[in-house]
Amino acid sequence: MNSADPVYYEELKLRARHNRNNPTEAESYLWEMLRDKKMDGYKFRRQHIIGKYIVDFICLSKSLIVEVDGGYHDSPDQQYDDSVRTAFLEGHGYKVIRFRNEDVIANTDFVLQSIKTNLFK
Repeated sequence: MNSADPVYYEELKLRARHNRNNPTEAESYLWEMLRDKKMDGYKFRRQHIIGKYIVDFICLSKSLIVEVDGGYHDSPDQQYDDSVRTAFLEGHGYKVIRFRNEDVIANTDFVLQSIKTNLFK
């Protein structure tokens, strides 16, 4: 399943466009390393709609989702929401990996290696 929920599609499309036009520093930085098949020839998309969710990055051919999380993901409510979201996505055959904004910037090699490792699982 890689299609949007038709009930939410128009709203999600607008939000995805907004997110693409207003990325975090970490999202911009990571996108420069993933775009144009720079990750071992694999194509990634940004702000892709799946069901009623928008994922940060996805490699459709490998069913791999990469999420980049800011500090608000530390709150108990957001952690719960993230677990529900991850369960939904994994239930539809996707592997979800998450990184903190700080790790994308400060531990880039680790993040890139983790993505590569998950591409080949």
